[in-house]
Amino acid sequence: MQPRQLFRTVAFAEVVTWAGLITALLLRAFGVTAAAVPIAGGIHGFVFLSYGAMTIFVWVNNRWSAGAGVLGLLSAVVPFATLPFEWAMDRRGRLDGPWRLAPGGEEPRGFVEHVQAWVLRRPWLAIGLILLLIVAVFTVLLILGPPVPR
Repeated sequence: MQPRQLFRTVAFAEVVTWAGLITALLLRAFGVTAAAVPIAGGIHGFVFLSYGAMTIFVWVNNRWSAGAGVLGLLSAVVPFATLPFEWAMDRRGRLDGPWRLAPGGEEPRGFVEHVQAWVLRRPWLAIGLILLLIVAVFTVLLILGPPVPR
């Protein structure tokens, strides 16, 4: 999967999980049920962290400016903002191209590019380790509780 397709998929998933979380919060606010909030919140939290990781990965690969990368990360905080960000980056051609540090590609320069090259050259091991990292961060966030007390 190329950077454009992967980034678009995760950006869309972020929007869908925002919709689920907001729906669950509305159901709780109107007294219908509170049971949906932990489920929707958990799913959204996982996708939120995944979007952040994917944004950094594409940021490095496509050599975005610091401003574009930070804006991409911040777009996950605002409900439904990942799609307009993704559309703008796609229109500007900032999602185009292959994984430049993949096997047979460019030589990595610097620590971050070496990490990305390692991930692209050992994708299954990297996916397993990344999932474990996301689960660990997600678990810590669940233990800490929601950002806003009830």
